[in-house]
Amino acid sequence: MKRLAMLSPKLIIVSLLGSMLLCSSEDLRAQERAAIAIAVKNKRFEPAEIRGPANRPLSIEVKNLDATPIEFESVSLRVEKVIAPGTAGVVNVRALAPGRYEFFDDFHPETHGALILQ
Repeated sequence: MKRLAMLSPKLIIVSLLGSMLLCSSEDLRAQERAAIAIAVKNKRFEPAEIRGPANRPLSIEVKNLDATPIEFESVSLRVEKVIAPGTAGVVNVRALAPGRYEFFDDFHPETHGALILQ
């Protein structure tokens, strides 16, 4: 009886590992981060609209080509990140449903754009 109790945690771990291996490549690919790039130049996002896949986590690389800092912010995406002049920053976004998600530069309110997920 003691020997069976000692094996139980090992059997549970082996079962869990086996279940993980049975996941299809589509399931794994759905969770990979999609990469999107955008720049800020002359206080404008370039391009002003970016597109990405819905229902997948995203990494948005934001390059600040201006001489002043920016703050990439979005209420609907629930993100904000300050990016120094002449540098780039990565904004990670959770998997979201299809739709249009607005973002802006909090330091320069006239600078705004949108992420369109399909």
